[in-house]
Amino acid sequence: MFGGPHGMRRLMEQGTLKPVSVAKTLSRFGKYFKPYWLALAFVALLVIITTWAQVTAPDVIGQVVDCYLNPVTTNSFAGLAPDAEVAESNCWMAGEPKGLSQRIILGLLTAGDFPQPTEGLDDAARLAGLGRVIAIVVGLYFITSVLTGLTFFLMSWSGQHVLRTLRVEVFEHLHRLSLGYYGEHEAGDLMSRITNDTETIQQAISFALVNVLSGLLLLVWIAYNMLTRSLPFALLSLTAAPFMIAATLWLSAQARKAFRKTRLEMGSVNAELQETISAVREVQAFNRADENIENFRATNAANRDANIQAVAYTSALAPTLEALGYVGMAVVVGVGGMALINGSDLMGTTVSLGLVITFLAYVQRFNQPIQQISVLWTNIQSAIAGGERIFGLLDEDPGVQSRADAVPMPLIEGRVVFEGVSAEYKTGDPVLHGVDFTAEAGQMMAIVGPTGAGKTTIINLIPRFYDVTGGSITIDGKDVREVDLHSLRRQIGIVLQDTFLFSDTVMENIRFGRPDATDDDVIAAAKLARADTFIEMLPEKYATVLGERGSGLSQGQRQLLSIARAALADPRILILDEATSSVDTRTERLIQEAFDVLMAGRTSFVIAHRLSTIRNADQVLVLDKGQIVERGRHAELLANKGFYYDIYMSQFWREEDEGAAQNNGRGMAEAGA
Repeated sequence: MFGGPHGMRRLMEQGTLKPVSVAKTLSRFGKYFKPYWLALAFVALLVIITTWAQVTAPDVIGQVVDCYLNPVTTNSFAGLAPDAEVAESNCWMAGEPKGLSQRIILGLLTAGDFPQPTEGLDDAARLAGLGRVIAIVVGLYFITSVLTGLTFFLMSWSGQHVLRTLRVEVFEHLHRLSLGYYGEHEAGDLMSRITNDTETIQQAISFALVNVLSGLLLLVWIAYNMLTRSLPFALLSLTAAPFMIAATLWLSAQARKAFRKTRLEMGSVNAELQETISAVREVQAFNRADENIENFRATNAANRDANIQAVAYTSALAPTLEALGYVGMAVVVGVGGMALINGSDLMGTTVSLGLVITFLAYVQRFNQPIQQISVLWTNIQSAIAGGERIFGLLDEDPGVQSRADAVPMPLIEGRVVFEGVSAEYKTGDPVLHGVDFTAEAGQMMAIVGPTGAGKTTIINLIPRFYDVTGGSITIDGKDVREVDLHSLRRQIGIVLQDTFLFSDTVMENIRFGRPDATDDDVIAAAKLARADTFIEMLPEKYATVLGERGSGLSQGQRQLLSIARAALADPRILILDEATSSVDTRTERLIQEAFDVLMAGRTSFVIAHRLSTIRNADQVLVLDKGQIVERGRHAELLANKGFYYDIYMSQFWREEDEGAAQNNGRGMAEAGA
């Protein structure tokens, strides 16, 4: 019923989330299911037919007994109760049918002028009638099996189409959200919205929802049939039902609590493993292996105990319901058997062997939906809560987006003006205060300052990764907020210190800067970036597939590929974070040469980490606490002996001394030669 022996465990050990607004979430789901309303209507019809077949089968089995095997026209147990009165027949197939179900079954029985099971049938007629009724019972079970499979297929088909639409919408929306959103939300949580939440929704749509709805319908229908057939017999038969419901709710709740504990303990096991493996060198160096092993034994033992406790509750659920079901069956057999033996009715209800068998089948079927609903209802709640999380993400305001009246950005010449610019990532916590500067077309602007001064914020504002909260930024006289975002960013190239490469070929990683570029264009960009030398040494050259984030390449090689990517895009404005602290001297020189070629003729903004970059800058912007405290060329700023002079003395003077020493060394070597 739940996907094999471990199915119930898998369902119960999932985290249960409580939805906040069920009606609102279901209404939004309804919009996604609207295109598939015909399939859902067919599913509803199939559920009704399947439930009808399951409810009708026990009644027909009872007719097999009362109409053909043991027709009650005389007291069958008269030898045990000689003074008992003759009971009336419970064989409705012999008379006028009552209700739609009886008319359908009787119509199937008498199709082709087949006789009803009237009194006085010979053995051949009874045997033929018995065969036909058994065929009807088999047909009902066959219909149940086939239509159940078709129901789940149609629900899965509809659900997969809905989930595909949801995933695509979420993925598209993630690309529209501003960087500010990603600064406040972890990537793992966002991935969970698309993977875990949609998986929970998929489980609910595929089988949980159908099982719960059909289970509820089956419970109501069985109870209705039992009550209409015999109110006193039904009440006696259902005496165990409240205990079944209580046991199911309690055991399910305890199992879920225990499984929550197992997840915590498993997290401790994983954390212990990760920490120990990562620190294996320190463990061996300080001879702490034995202590770590003992700690892991204790953590693993706690995980074992938690799992045993959880499995104990899960394993107890089915046997408990089965045992209580047997209690209900015992009541049916005991009360019905006594009435049969005594030849008496039960508070006005004629008791026959067929009626007892019918109620036995009803009671036996009653426990399945109870267990089904209890286990799966929490999964439906989790699915609704998962839907709320997904819809919450879709409702997030992208923040930075093109205005409705935005115009395309014409070809950029490169004059950039910051006028009274203020910016903040969190409301009330400003990062920039009244920043003013002008970068003429083709100029190189070096940005320096201590950590947290606002350097990165400035370069983030130019391509509108964030919007200003005060003042304005114009490019060639056009406010960046008034132009189409795509046309703006298409003309801005960015090379960051933390280079991101995709798990694809070298060729495609460079082509990412301009998807329509030819192979020759890519190779030309690689040569311009001085990356062609190491690319030609790779096993498959430009066709070499890189590992995740460019694993297998050095930091410098990854940065050269990033420069080639920017060169291929041929941007009008260039933004660089030219840190080279993690590369060797030769690679650093290659990177600097590539930067020099790339910046030629372009307006460029460089977060400067090298003295040579600052010296070559047309203007140096010195930031502190979100404000420009000094500006000018390198020599001018040094002469002022202000804030920049302090930065220079703490960060750059040693680099200058080392450069001078290298130049002196080369001069002496040349003189000696």
